[in-house]
Amino acid sequence: VQLVESGGGLVQPGGSLRLSCAASGFTTGTYHMIWGRQAPGKGREWVASITTSNSAYYADFVKGRFTISKDNAKNILYLQMDRLKPEDTAVYYCAADLGPQALSSYKYWGQGTQVTVSS
Repeated sequence: VQLVESGGGLVQPGGSLRLSCAASGFTTGTYHMIWGRQAPGKGREWVASITTSNSAYYADFVKGRFTISKDNAKNILYLQMDRLKPEDTAVYYCAADLGPQALSSYKYWGQGTQVTVSS
């Protein structure tokens, strides 16, 4: 099983980025998948989840700005991030498990992709 994130980078406040998480070794349609992030000096926090039935859930601090989705045919998880703020700066990770878990308990994690929001 492997998760590989991409799409991070430097963006100005108010800008947009789309992160991708390519999955191999399992099918995204059968796993509960999430995005988490870790800012410098802080613990990892949950950002968004998408269930096997495509129900999406968001942390309050990204609600209305971020959109989680997946393409099961391509086995890719996405995170569309709009109206980015400097406080969104973090390493973003995708994770997967057979069902919802406590954040630290997700079985599979990617290596992360850096997102920096700065002018």
